[in-house]
Amino acid sequence: MKEQPLPVAGDPRLPRHVAIVMDGNGRWAKRRHMPRVAGHKQGVEALRRVVQACLDRGIQVLTVFAFSSENWNRPADEVSGLMQLLGMALSREVPSLNKNGVRVFFPGAREGLSARVAQGLADAERASAGNTRLLLNVCFNYGGRWDIVQAARRLAAQGQEITESSLSAALALAHVPDPDLLIRTGGEMRISNFLLWQSAYTEFHFTPCLWPDFDEAALDAALADYAARERRFGKTPEQVGGVQAAAVGGPTHA
Repeated sequence: MKEQPLPVAGDPRLPRHVAIVMDGNGRWAKRRHMPRVAGHKQGVEALRRVVQACLDRGIQVLTVFAFSSENWNRPADEVSGLMQLLGMALSREVPSLNKNGVRVFFPGAREGLSARVAQGLADAERASAGNTRLLLNVCFNYGGRWDIVQAARRLAAQGQEITESSLSAALALAHVPDPDLLIRTGGEMRISNFLLWQSAYTEFHFTPCLWPDFDEAALDAALADYAARERRFGKTPEQVGGVQAAAVGGPTHA
């Protein structure tokens, strides 16, 4: 099969919305005999690289899984270190994100967060509200099941009928289209309660690369993998114009 060229900015084969499960920080640190929080610090550097790469490639939305609702069960010192890291990242990164036209959202439950952390998230969202080059969702204290439940509860409290469209509109990421591509680093092949509703027709890309090592080349490999696929959303190849791709042996996905 002929190798697919890398898509460049403006290429219609590029995904509009890329989501990433940033896995492998702890293992990266362990292999270097460092505390786990050192891996998380290096993970912030990786996120900075990927944000810039998305800006360069014309990706419209980037959604990352920063802290799940299950992560509270990790050792107390690691959770505390993550909270401190978040505070430092907000103060250091938001001015740079603003300069580059990145709008930031923090989907997730604010309950259980300290007043300082919750205020920091709200301040970052407010400060970046006018930016339009890239929308960055940093899912913090987020879980896919939590998201569906909170949406259903909100609709029930408002007396609204629960339908696919009304539930979608009540989810924490209702402000963006569903992800086209979901990348998970670290070698695990599951989505771990991330964007459960939104990923119904998302293309998945799994890589053994640990998140702190993820760079522009790794992102481009995922984008090239995505660009070679045919997205049918339940239709036949003929309905989506994929007859030629199917005839030459190109990959197809229902």
